[in-house]
Amino acid sequence: MSATFETTRRAVLAFGAAAAGELLIGFTGKGIVAQAQTPAARDAILQSGTFIRIDRRGQIFLVVPYAEMGQGALAAVAMLVAEELEVSPYAIKTEMAPGDDKLYGHPLLGDQITGGSLGVRGAWKQMRQAGAAARIVLIQAAAQGWSVDPSTCHAQDGYIIHAASGRRAPYGDLVERARALPVPQDPPIRDGNFKVIGKSMRRTDAAEKVNGSALYGIDVRMPGLKYAALMLSPVLGGKLVDVDPAPAMAIRGVSQVVKHPEAIAVVASNTGAARKGLAALSPRWAGGNTTLRTADLVADLDSGTKVAGLVATTGGDSAAAMAKAAKVHQMDFRMPMLAHAAMEPLNCTVHYRQNACEIWVGSQGPGRARKQVAAALGLPEDAVTVHNHHIGGGFGRRLQSEWIVLAAEIGSKVQGPVQICWGREQDFRHDAFRYHNHSAVKVGVDDKGKPVSFEHRVVGPSIMSWFLPAYVRDGVDLDVVNGASGSYEWPNHRVEYVRKDPPAGLLAGNWRGVGETRNCFVVETVVDELAYQAGQDPVQYRRALLKPGSRILHVLDRVAEASKWGSPLPRGSGRGVSVLEGFGSYMAVVAEVELPGSNSLRLKRITAVVDCGQPVNPNIVRQQIEGGLIYGISAALYGRVTIHNGQIQQTNFHDHPVLRMNEMPDMEVIVIDSKEAPGGVGEPGTAVLAPAITNAIKAAGGPRLYSLPIDLTVESRA
Repeated sequence: MSATFETTRRAVLAFGAAAAGELLIGFTGKGIVAQAQTPAARDAILQSGTFIRIDRRGQIFLVVPYAEMGQGALAAVAMLVAEELEVSPYAIKTEMAPGDDKLYGHPLLGDQITGGSLGVRGAWKQMRQAGAAARIVLIQAAAQGWSVDPSTCHAQDGYIIHAASGRRAPYGDLVERARALPVPQDPPIRDGNFKVIGKSMRRTDAAEKVNGSALYGIDVRMPGLKYAALMLSPVLGGKLVDVDPAPAMAIRGVSQVVKHPEAIAVVASNTGAARKGLAALSPRWAGGNTTLRTADLVADLDSGTKVAGLVATTGGDSAAAMAKAAKVHQMDFRMPMLAHAAMEPLNCTVHYRQNACEIWVGSQGPGRARKQVAAALGLPEDAVTVHNHHIGGGFGRRLQSEWIVLAAEIGSKVQGPVQICWGREQDFRHDAFRYHNHSAVKVGVDDKGKPVSFEHRVVGPSIMSWFLPAYVRDGVDLDVVNGASGSYEWPNHRVEYVRKDPPAGLLAGNWRGVGETRNCFVVETVVDELAYQAGQDPVQYRRALLKPGSRILHVLDRVAEASKWGSPLPRGSGRGVSVLEGFGSYMAVVAEVELPGSNSLRLKRITAVVDCGQPVNPNIVRQQIEGGLIYGISAALYGRVTIHNGQIQQTNFHDHPVLRMNEMPDMEVIVIDSKEAPGGVGEPGTAVLAPAITNAIKAAGGPRLYSLPIDLTVESRA
């Protein structure tokens, strides 16, 4: 889906105008809109699809439709607007858009979603045109006031300047006249020669995160706020039978125990009292799958590798080529269930009033949350307001809204505002997990070890069937099979998909890296093993399979050079390489490891090269790639969620560890200077990392690993 721009004076005036106020310009699915309002009407304005607001003092406000969860959305979008509006990004005050799919829907997805590394890709044209439209009407307003041709005026640093006469006017002085002008249809934007885009600038939200003023969902405070601690059934899918509230009510500060079919919430004047009250309860639960075990899930997916699946992609005749191959290699892969393990546990503040509900939260899909809360409470959608805030780690978990709906249902039984917080244990045990994924791969090679046929059977759930049905084609979940054959020029290939959804009560969802994080490990391990069997260098082997002159080949060459690929290493050390084409970007990684003992691993160095097209801010790109690589290292080394008798066994970071500082390898990220359209950078690092490490382990003299996590003791770099 893409926005269309069909603005006329009639469309502009359809919103109405106040006698005096501000200039507002923005894009919705219906086009560019401009609106004038008084400051008193500002809250209503923000829910009218407006992106840019300029007041009479010249202050520029920007409503960002994408969630900020550390990836730099606020800063990047501010830079896009600043480029066309001819101001510094630091002159723009950013605000997060409230939940509204109709007004803030992603140009490519329709819904108001921040995920799939699609933020900048969606904003690239949309937000630049918003800035261009504002600049054009300001120039027209100045030219009209000076009785000169608009072509003789230009914008610069928050002023409109008429060079011939030396006249200049700040944006604020032009608002009154500009707001009455029609907004241009499909305004032109710069094609290169950028002044802001492409610069490594300090993030516009850095200061507030350093000084603590950035408002995360868990930071929301208001007069009369109560706090609720939450407990769900320890058995997945279990329901509450009953609970005696008296022990909790005896705790000082506790005011209420809310019973919900799926949960208990203890409401108090402070978090400590709420948690003490919750601990005092002895609820009775029933139902759920009390016999569910990880071994059963693994066996179920293993069975899927042995049956024919739906054809996802095909080229040539893989079966005939396989029958004629000099040798056939078969490899089976298992990837475990994973938690998101974000630092900020799930939380939601709710204020339910008669016929209305107001929510403060950090969500990757606030528009969906609004719809689902409205449906659950029996309210019209416009009676639900969702205020979105900074997110302390999303990783795909906050794309779903079942937890927001639960909070709203509990909040509807509480008088006044209440903040419902999942404890760390509840957050871990009731995640929307990345479900198990298995693969069976068969590759036929000729007598020189060159592939002649590639077949990959992908076994996993279909998250998109309910999350984004447009991503399911003829029964094939396109996300699950993303990257299932890599970027390689297989002469004959076939990818099949076998659907294996989680059992009832076990919630699965999107996890950072989505389809590529499953399939990159498989494909890059396969190619590395083929090189090993053929006695060839892994980089050279890949070069022969990649299209000459391609961007993916270029990043492979750059990473080989930067990592000093082929240079001598001490005994027991090795380098591993992997490449990824995904999310509109191209990436290559080399990991260097050491095996100091028979069952231990030391990470020495990670070198990464990324071609993400035109980088809006190279510093943010590096930060995102570094963060993705670190997240990927944690998953590769430690990521595993297990179930016994229907209960998730991991409850906190002590039994679900993440990478520690002393384990962190040296890291270098190189960003290619490209003029292509931007690609995504939030997820490629996570997806490409694991095979680079496992391939390095093999090169260092260790085993070839076909399953994750890596069962080796990680030693300190010191």
